[in-house]
Amino acid sequence: MPSAINAAVAQQTAAGSAPSATISTTTEGAGGGTGGIYSAIISRNQPIISVKEKTYEELHKKCLEKNILYEDPDFPPNESSLFYSQKIPIKFEWKRPREICENPRFIIGGANRTDICQGELGDCWFLAAIACLTLNKKLLCRVIPHDQSFIQNYAGIFHFQFWRYGDWVDVVIDDCLPTYNNQLVFTKSSQRNEFWSALLEKAYAKLHGSYEALKGGNTTEAMEDFTGGVTEFYEIKDAPKDIYKIMKHAIDRGSLMASSIDDNLGFSYGSAPRSDIGKLITRMVKNLENAQMTHSTVDYQGTDERPAWTIVPMQYETRMSCGLVKGHAYSVTAVEETTFKGEKIRLVRLRNPWGQVEWNGPWSDKSEEWNFINEAEKIRLQHKIIEDGEFWISFEDFMRHFTKLEICNLTPDTLEADKLQTWTVSVNEGRWVRGCSAGGCRNYPDTFWTNPQYRLKLLEEDDDPEDEEVVCSFLVALMQKNRRKERKLGANLYTIGFAIYEVPALDFMHGTKHHLQKDFFLYNASKARSKTYINMREISERFRLPPSEYVIIPSTYEPHQEGEFILRVFSEKRKRVLLNTSPSTIFCVISTSLLLSSFFFQPIIFVSDIANSNKELTADEDTGKDGEKTHADEKKVVPLLSLSLQRPSAKARERTEEEQQFRNIFRQIAGDDMEINAEELRNVLNNVVKKHKDLKTEGFELESCRSMIALMDTDGSGKINFDEFRHLWDKIKSWQKIFKRYDTDHSGTINSYEMRNAVNDAGFRLNNQLYDIITMRYADKNMNIDFDSFICCFVRLDAMFRAFHAFDKDGDGIIKLNVLEVNWFMPVFLT
Repeated sequence: MPSAINAAVAQQTAAGSAPSATISTTTEGAGGGTGGIYSAIISRNQPIISVKEKTYEELHKKCLEKNILYEDPDFPPNESSLFYSQKIPIKFEWKRPREICENPRFIIGGANRTDICQGELGDCWFLAAIACLTLNKKLLCRVIPHDQSFIQNYAGIFHFQFWRYGDWVDVVIDDCLPTYNNQLVFTKSSQRNEFWSALLEKAYAKLHGSYEALKGGNTTEAMEDFTGGVTEFYEIKDAPKDIYKIMKHAIDRGSLMASSIDDNLGFSYGSAPRSDIGKLITRMVKNLENAQMTHSTVDYQGTDERPAWTIVPMQYETRMSCGLVKGHAYSVTAVEETTFKGEKIRLVRLRNPWGQVEWNGPWSDKSEEWNFINEAEKIRLQHKIIEDGEFWISFEDFMRHFTKLEICNLTPDTLEADKLQTWTVSVNEGRWVRGCSAGGCRNYPDTFWTNPQYRLKLLEEDDDPEDEEVVCSFLVALMQKNRRKERKLGANLYTIGFAIYEVPALDFMHGTKHHLQKDFFLYNASKARSKTYINMREISERFRLPPSEYVIIPSTYEPHQEGEFILRVFSEKRKRVLLNTSPSTIFCVISTSLLLSSFFFQPIIFVSDIANSNKELTADEDTGKDGEKTHADEKKVVPLLSLSLQRPSAKARERTEEEQQFRNIFRQIAGDDMEINAEELRNVLNNVVKKHKDLKTEGFELESCRSMIALMDTDGSGKINFDEFRHLWDKIKSWQKIFKRYDTDHSGTINSYEMRNAVNDAGFRLNNQLYDIITMRYADKNMNIDFDSFICCFVRLDAMFRAFHAFDKDGDGIIKLNVLEVNWFMPVFLT
């Protein structure tokens, strides 16, 4: 059974959801050095999504023309942009760099890892990622456009670019920064008049809603946002034997890498621990004042060379006697070998984002080991005796003291190949919806099968002549979306994971793509799965499986947890991966630019899989001229508003006792015209339902009956006659049997997770998005659906399918509607 492992303290809260989509891109890396990786990662990026109204260029030009400084209306210089959990006891001043120092510069001498000094925010994970990013100049220029300045064409506006769940987003900000006593409160540069790192942090805070949202995290989260790459996570105590080789490959191929040390109390820097913001700020002010007093007697010539005050922050980051800090993230900036006393020794170079506090053991800046290294080798290793936060440590000591290693690969082959390969990347967006598709892990067999299912076809084995196994290599990465941004609403990271099952042979051979049911998972073991469930933004794993068709099941550990995610699959074989976000899709609605243009932005197209539909999708069987049964989809299609209902056969219309009762009740209520309205329909149905003692229900609501009238009324009179009513009741009786089948506890309700099976039993085939909509529309707060809602839903589905088939004149399962025909569909949409 799966077990959950906390990277921090997992808190489960509900979050919003979004519709599914599929994006596929191919990444190709050219051989011959790291340039191929950079060009590959940059070329595969999606077009930049800019600010809501105007682009950076348009806003910048407008400010220059009006001779004004830009003020960001979406991230104003006030407390709402700082903290959301509580008010702070002091007032920060928001100042532009020209108000902080005399000669501000965006970048001085190039952006590098020693420019970054951490403030009081607790976002060392983010700053460690920045330090890694500065080692990759082409990627750095992608994130930080260098054509920005405080001198030429300055307008108080800057922009930065981040990868965001498949797209590159251009984040525009003004240059107002929070200060206290004229000093930057958060990230700053080692040179007081350099501001690229502080502005980059502000843009990232805006992306997530506030500065406080950046408190606590995993370095790979920011690394991915800088590159769009895929991460791999190692517990060092369980790391593979060739971990040094993996780290060396990562550095050589331009991957971003970081490491950390867990706290003995169980704290990991991947969490956002509860803390009193007031106490935090009070301590910060004391540190700032002490730092100012310490340096007040030093005379700096001008402001350009004046250093920024650096502070050792956050009460949960604990310094050890060896100089390392627990609960803290370090950048891995180099992995090298050197000769020491005639023997090869492996070294790792790390950087503390504080810009100070270093390792003081063997191979530290002032250690005696360096006395045995010649000057040329010292220059090659960039050895410096300076308190800048960067230091060397032996690989053995690194393995002894550090607990986690995170690697963000620009392409998945960066660690395990000697040359770059072509990788196909399939990106699928999805969501878990409470009561419908949030089934939890395999420990919850009653609901696990309802999770989203993604089909994966592995068709070509690896091209490795030294490997006798016939297998296909691929990497799966599951990432949950928007949890950090929604922290102010109480959200935190879910504990997530995934499992991979082989599709049954018959399904594979026949190309069936239905949603696998509960029984399949009860009697079949997974072929592969994530090592554990963990509350990180992304979990990824490499796999080697034989050619076949598989289904990937992403899930949260606990059921009923709502959230959005993206599932990425990387494969070196272009024809290997085929992911279907909704394998059960038979009928999907994409709405019209006229009717619902604000939601979908496409002309109306209805798609139906005729081959997999059955008679319930159309209408009841009828008897042809020769007494043989024919199906409605074989009959001539007529316009929607004159669509005739299927009449029962002569034999079926035999007046039984029940029908006679029906007719008598109907005549009493309807009168001489033998037609009833919604209120009268309610009386008829409730009188009949009362006679079914085995069906626990309070009857039908008036609104439900109004919907039934609108959907069954063929002449537009607002009433239905006896034949129309009889046809409706025949449907209700067949649906009643399905309802009773799933109402196992005789409560008069069915669980919303069972709605998918009930809909299938009635002959309707829907995509995942429509199942989500049904749950949100008809389920109560306990995720149950009563009989009235159940029947109302089925009536609507039946009307939609009948309307669809009326327009599908050529039977190809696709219809296109003009404006007039859209009006014909209005009763189906509005009832």
